Amino acid sequence: MSHPTVTVPIREAIRYAQGRAERLGRTQQLEIGEDLFIRIAPGGRKFLLFCLDGEPERGAAEAIAAALGLKEPQYGWHQGATLRSLTVIEPGADSLPESGPAEAEDGTL
Repeated sequence: MSHPTVTVPIREAIRYAQGRAERLGRTQQLEIGEDLFIRIAPGGRKFLLFCLDGEPERGAAEAIAAALGLKEPQYGWHQGATLRSLTVIEPGADSLPESGPAEAEDGTL
């Protein structure tokens, strides 16, 4: 039996993922656009934004940070083995670990 497709606003989807990251203490990953992905770290106060082909735009990261309610987010870049990811961290949140989105095999950020 197949399940019906449900369409939700992207803001609702990323806030839901943020809540799960906080509640479960596990990284949540969503595809939020054509070749645009987000990995929200446990705690929900930092995330990686990445593309499989190219680099994400800072404007997208700023819009997502605002939707997630991050206060004074700091932006940076993480160069992994195959991908370059835009990092967004709310001051006071732990720093991002060494591995980027492609390298994390265990579902961590």
